[in-house]
Amino acid sequence: GAMLLDLKPILVTPGASLPFETSEDLSDLVFGSCKPADEQVLARGKVRNTAGVLELKGEVMTTLHAVCDRCAAEFVREVRYPVEAVLVSGEVTDSYENPWVFELEDGCADLDDIVTTALVLNIPSQLLCKPDCKGLCFRCGANLNLGSCNCKPEPDPRFAALQQLLDKM
Repeated sequence: GAMLLDLKPILVTPGASLPFETSEDLSDLVFGSCKPADEQVLARGKVRNTAGVLELKGEVMTTLHAVCDRCAAEFVREVRYPVEAVLVSGEVTDSYENPWVFELEDGCADLDDIVTTALVLNIPSQLLCKPDCKGLCFRCGANLNLGSCNCKPEPDPRFAALQQLLDKM
């Protein structure tokens, strides 16, 4: 079920804050070619009532089990992402196009939603085993991170045709 954080104790008390800690199962989330959130996603932080506005600040932490988008090697990486959200009572109208604005349900924040959003918005669009991953040789499929393969650089057939034209000129 949804992990709800009851904020009614601080809803009407400016300056009051409430800590939270949760762990979410987001193992079904698909990113690129994998479902990297294999382990529990932990989130913790606090919600503070600042002049009547509820601000949630914290971080999400997990260990991603991913497949590199460039070389297809599996890798494991610990990640920590910041979370800063605003929680509002009542309808979130279109003026709140901000993905970090969440609606309270009956004075409760849905931590599932918030943690999922934090993960989705923070995971890079390309999951790489390392920033300078060299990928695979497009001819033999060797993983170039492990050293160069035995392929000789082939002249591109288009260049060969061009070269013949240049030779004739």
